[in-house]
Amino acid sequence: MDHQGDVPPFSAVAEVDGDQLSVRVSGEVDMATADGLFAAATREQAAFLTLDLRQVSFFDSAAIHALVRIAERYPGRLSVLPSRQVRRVLEISGLGDQPWLSTP
Repeated sequence: MDHQGDVPPFSAVAEVDGDQLSVRVSGEVDMATADGLFAAATREQAAFLTLDLRQVSFFDSAAIHALVRIAERYPGRLSVLPSRQVRRVLEISGLGDQPWLSTP
């Protein structure tokens, strides 16, 4: 896909504060970058994870798979802040009512 620079590159930045891990993700999460999302969210040991996807512009089935795997690693301890695009993809895929998905 040639976006000619109009899409920000994928980025996943993790920060640990005590037992809380926060991962801010931006750009496209797809087959090429979903493993990077998973790695950033699981690299550090933490009791709780906040996954900030508010700056994500594209989210595909590989991204959904990574997110489900992350949710399995953090049962009852995950909070996802979705962008409009991420929320729509999750709703279409049947995951829009997950307890870890923050409401607007």
